[in-house]
Amino acid sequence: MARNRDPILKRCRSLEIHPSHLGIFKESKRQPNRRQRKMSEYGLQLREKQRAKFIYGVQEKQFRNTFDKAAKKKGATGENLLIMLESRLDNVVYRLGLALTRREARQLVVHGHYTLNGKKVNSPALQVKPGDVIKVKERSQSSPKFKEIKEMQIVCPSWLSVDAEKLEGKVISLPTRDEIDTPIAEHLIVELYSK
Repeated sequence: MARNRDPILKRCRSLEIHPSHLGIFKESKRQPNRRQRKMSEYGLQLREKQRAKFIYGVQEKQFRNTFDKAAKKKGATGENLLIMLESRLDNVVYRLGLALTRREARQLVVHGHYTLNGKKVNSPALQVKPGDVIKVKERSQSSPKFKEIKEMQIVCPSWLSVDAEKLEGKVISLPTRDEIDTPIAEHLIVELYSK
């Protein structure tokens, strides 16, 4: 399985993303020391795609498949793409506050620490639907990791609800574009793939 092992802060600097969008709250002391050249239209589009892939932790093939599915749905393709990325199981676990970063959420899902509607799941790319309940497994709740998460103050978006004591969350509805706070200009990704 392909993995992205790039240093996170270095990648954030090159893609001009604030690390807090990944759940990381430390700053890089280094400044990019490159000359500012005007980026071509293709360069802007490619960088936007790389940003989306990096923020959501998705590889190229999976991202392309998600884009193709979004294009077949009714509505704006770019908005559909972001909604599909946002409603992946690993991202929902991160948004519920049941993991500190998206990378950690992905790892915990793969290791089978969560249940979806009472069934054990280990696929981070699973699309959640309104009404789905995500819960930390009973056996996992006693681990130090989840005890630490239980004590934290959890703030989740309006399309989700969370019960920090039970370590479970519910998907109230799918997010709208206004509720997605990631700094991605989705129209550039659509332009890139429509060439």
